[in-house]
Amino acid sequence: MEEQFILRVPPAVAERIELLLNESASSSDDKNLDLSFSEDGRTGTFVIGNDRFSASLLDLPTVVESYKTYDDNVLIKTADIGQIIMVREDGDSIPEPVEYKHGLTPPMRDARRRRFRREPDLNPEVVGRVERDLQNIMADEYGEVHSRNPGKKVATQTPSKTTVSKGGTTAGGSDSDETDESI
Repeated sequence: MEEQFILRVPPAVAERIELLLNESASSSDDKNLDLSFSEDGRTGTFVIGNDRFSASLLDLPTVVESYKTYDDNVLIKTADIGQIIMVREDGDSIPEPVEYKHGLTPPMRDARRRRFRREPDLNPEVVGRVERDLQNIMADEYGEVHSRNPGKKVATQTPSKTTVSKGGTTAGGSDSDETDESI
């Protein structure tokens, strides 16, 4: 698969990029096109010609699939796109969250709130306690299973206590314990 991203730019910048792509690079004033990111990997600078614009890398609320075709008949999937690079002019506000709350099309406006469940509010202490309890239960079951002989049925018999009386006979034993040597 290819690596792809979505680049969203202001309309004036889009016109300049379109001119740069359609005309030969030698005839255009915007010969320089650059995108660089800072150390955090989420903020950066987009340069076209001599103009610099701030850019942000944002996560999309859903994955967008990208396709291409060679014969206008068969589509071939080329990438899953999950991020967008937003180029802003100087007066535009900087987005605070890492995730872009809207999708790419009008029906996906405010998609995170309208289409997905809210994440439950969980207390980290409760989650930790439940994890420890579950691990203890699993460890107990693991110990019980491996202490038995799997596949063999173990008969539970209580051993009979044999005592020898003064006459030399065993008391408390069964008659089958004695052997008949007369045969």
